[in-house]
Parts: sequence; structure tokens; C-alpha cells
Amino acid sequence: MISKFVNRIDKALIVSVLALSVSGCKTLESMYYSDKQVEWEYVQPEEYPVLTAVGYAPISSQMGNNDSVKMLMAIKASKLDAYKELAEQVYGQRIDTEQSLANLVLRDNELKASVEGVIRGAQVIKSYPVGEDVYATELSLDFQKVYDIYLSTARPRKVKDVVYY
Repeated sequence: MISKFVNRIDKALIVSVLALSVSGCKTLESMYYSDKQVEWEYVQPEEYPVLTAVGYAPISSQMGNNDSVKMLMAIKASKLDAYKELAEQVYGQRIDTEQSLANLVLRDNELKASVEGVIRGAQVIKSYPVGEDVYATELSLDFQKVYDIYLSTARPRKVKDVVYY
């Protein structure tokens, strides 16, 4: 008898949680409170920056059977280096450092840097050789394009109007 009652409560709880989670996924253009209605207006920035980055890679250090393959690998590596530089500009760099002392003498000194992020909308401006053994790639990231990509997933907004009842 008690187990049937517990099963009914579990089922009711599961149904109510599912109903709340499904209703929570909707994007509301206006929200209704008990005593007012709030209408939202979407905000657009006044200006958009354009970031640029240059990545470099040595040709002779690349893996490959011949010079053409090494050059193609250097082009890809320089593009990845440019993306890393863009990510550093957008998200910043995380710096971790550690030092150890023994008898007030510095024994060990370690410095680590890392960057993590997703870059969408970047465009290759050009790729070109620099000197005899280095390849460079220039990237551009227009935040107008980044903003348009962002709007497709989450639209920023501000209060447009509030109606009180």
C-alpha cells in the first residue's frame, strides 16, 4: 500500500519536473508577473571592434616527405597560431606560477600560460611566406559577425515597457 503511494508521488514529481523544464526552455518576449507585464527591447551595440592576429610557423620543422607538404603543414600551423592569438585577445591568458624555496634559496621556478575559448566568425586575410623558412597567416575577427552569431543563440534585451495592473 505504501509503495503504491510512493510510486504515485514519484511519478507526479517526475511529471512536474519535466513540465517545468520544458516550459523553461521557451524564450519569452514579455513576462507576466502578478501585478505587471514587462516588454523587452533588444539592445544592439553602437560600434563593433575588429581584431586582427598574425600566426607564424617554421617550414623546415614541419613533418612531411617533401617541401610542398612541409609548406602546407606550415600554413596550417600558422593559421592555428593566429587563432591562438585571437583567443588570447578575446578571452585573455591564464597565468600560473609556482616557486619553491629551500633554506631561503630559490630552487624551482615554474611559469605556465594557457588560453581557452571558442572563436567563431574569424576570416583569413592572407597567408604568405616570411623569409626563407617561415610562413605567416593573418586573421581578422569582426565583432559584428560575432554579434550576429551570438544573436542566433541568445538575444540580449532590455526592458522596453512595463504595464501595471
